[in-house]
Amino acid sequence: MLPAGSDLKTIRMPTTLGWKEVAIRLGFSLLAGVLIGLDRGEHGRPAGLRTTLLVCLAGCVAMIQTNLLLITIGKTPGSFVVADVMRLPLGILSGMGFIGAGAIVRRDNIVFGITTAATLWFVTVIGLCFGGGQIGLGLAALILGLIVLWGLKRVEDATRHDKKATLVLFAEASEVTESEIMATIVSAGYKATTLAAAHDGESRKLRYEIKWRARSADNQPPSFINQLSRRPGVMKLEWEMMP
Repeated sequence: MLPAGSDLKTIRMPTTLGWKEVAIRLGFSLLAGVLIGLDRGEHGRPAGLRTTLLVCLAGCVAMIQTNLLLITIGKTPGSFVVADVMRLPLGILSGMGFIGAGAIVRRDNIVFGITTAATLWFVTVIGLCFGGGQIGLGLAALILGLIVLWGLKRVEDATRHDKKATLVLFAEASEVTESEIMATIVSAGYKATTLAAAHDGESRKLRYEIKWRARSADNQPPSFINQLSRRPGVMKLEWEMMP
């Protein structure tokens, strides 16, 4: 029920759409899809400008079609909603689940693409808002979405995160001991776990998992790599960042 004194005309969009209203809704959806798509494309995500733009416009067109299909002739403003027609936007959101699932990739225990899938779903909702005539709600969602994608990205870049890497060391067995290698790594402020060790009498191969905290953009090899490479008896080092 509406609050006492509320006017239906002030809180509802027109039930009869003209080309002007359709153009406004499509225009705002186009703007939202472009702004969010540019951010995704700039960072090399699978769903770039064209994908986000298409899903946003699809949501908008679906809601416009819903408005056009509503039977309004001869009915009061509060009684024209048809349940079957209103299932159309729900079906659009359900279908987005398949596209979002295609953007998610699992590699070992690491999952990629969740933010991309969430962005596609979010942009579709924005399109539904604009298509349904909720321009204010759609603009508010667009602003919040841009804050999340642009603003929080900088916060994430400035925040220290857990990082992992693998270190493979080849050394002469008589010159370098495992305890010395471990001491060098720990003294530099890193955590090390021995994953594998192989000896053939004269040489040894050691594999470590290295953990530390650093900013997202800091992917340079740590200083102890140079220290280990200069140690007598160390023949080869292999350093690989883990995603």
